[in-house]
Amino acid sequence: MIIKNLENKIKLAGILSIGCFATSIVISGMALAFCFSLVKAERKKIYVLDNDVPVLVKQTGTEVNLEVECKSHINLFHTLFFTLPPDDEFIKYNMEKAMYLIDDSGLKQYNNLKEKGYFNTILASSATVTIMTDSIKIDMNNLSFEYYGIQRIERETSILKRQLVTTGKLRQIPRTENNPHGLIITDWKTILNKDLDYKVKKNF
Repeated sequence: MIIKNLENKIKLAGILSIGCFATSIVISGMALAFCFSLVKAERKKIYVLDNDVPVLVKQTGTEVNLEVECKSHINLFHTLFFTLPPDDEFIKYNMEKAMYLIDDSGLKQYNNLKEKGYFNTILASSATVTIMTDSIKIDMNNLSFEYYGIQRIERETSILKRQLVTTGKLRQIPRTENNPHGLIITDWKTILNKDLDYKVKKNF
């Protein structure tokens, strides 16, 4: 009887030992997994100095911000291409910056406008051309886009507003100083450019 009790106690002790060992392994595994996930999350945090004050920012993958970067790239190109003051050097500077953001379809449109005397007309009439982005629609599946904007052409005697709609596609390329988004516009076309409003300036 005493022997049986001892055997039962030994079996019970063995079961408890195995159970404790297995539980400790599970707990250790969970603790390690939690630590690794915590370290991974901490590595994505970056501190930057703002007037000597550390500010926490979070690092994210490029795919998270791709749509935002696409819209920013498209907006930047159109702003450069369609911001035309009556200053030949400024126009050339803007066009050079814009050409880093687009393929030869942009150069073709630039040369086409130049041949038609568009830029000379701006200089001769002291016109100021600006553009305001209305909206940008992007299909992230094939990186195609539609850009909607309002052109404002101000001359000495009048102000003309035109609706502008362009289409194109985007292709990812390595980032450079002249192309910080790492994107390039391809197959760019103007599909609509019509007058919306015309006002004659009043002389005081």
